[in-house]
Amino acid sequence: MVKPYQLTRESRYLGLPLGFGFLGVTYALSAYSYAQPYFLGTATPYIQLVLRAFAFLFLVVTYLFSKKTENARWLWDTILVFLVIALIVSFILVTVPDVDLPDYLTTSAYVRVLNLVCIAYICAHTLKTHIEKPDPETIWIPFAYLFFGISQYSLMIYALDSSMSAFWGALAIRWVGLAIFLFIAYKAFYSAKKGRFDEANTP
Repeated sequence: MVKPYQLTRESRYLGLPLGFGFLGVTYALSAYSYAQPYFLGTATPYIQLVLRAFAFLFLVVTYLFSKKTENARWLWDTILVFLVIALIVSFILVTVPDVDLPDYLTTSAYVRVLNLVCIAYICAHTLKTHIEKPDPETIWIPFAYLFFGISQYSLMIYALDSSMSAFWGALAIRWVGLAIFLFIAYKAFYSAKKGRFDEANTP
């Protein structure tokens, strides 16, 4: 995912690796927090919410400005700066000692609604792209995001009624989405590597 940035040096291509990087960090934090719920203090769950929300926002902005135009490039650079600043400020606010944080359940509900909106846009965008340029592999991308959306919705149900089936179902569905993305990344890497090999061995 970093390859387009290395080739073009356009910062808008940093959105995907940054977005998935943040998602990976939040999922790693979630996994570790099951054993150590407050290993970063009482702000641990809030840090996960902030990072996950910004991960999806990065992805949305990346897809939104995926068209290569001068205006899109300028807007992406500007929005990226503001998003990074907002992320840093949010991170500081939730980690400052002796600060009364808002109710976690209420905050998580709002954040997950935001995540669902972001995921809905990404699903629509990737599906539209696939319809315009059909490819047997790209059809899996909106499905992967759809699994992320179902996972977020299941976590909202868990927050409302503490249903453990919704909680474990959300985790399982999330891993399905991640597995699909890993498969897509592997296929893309394998295809690119195979193409370079064939080109190198072509007389």
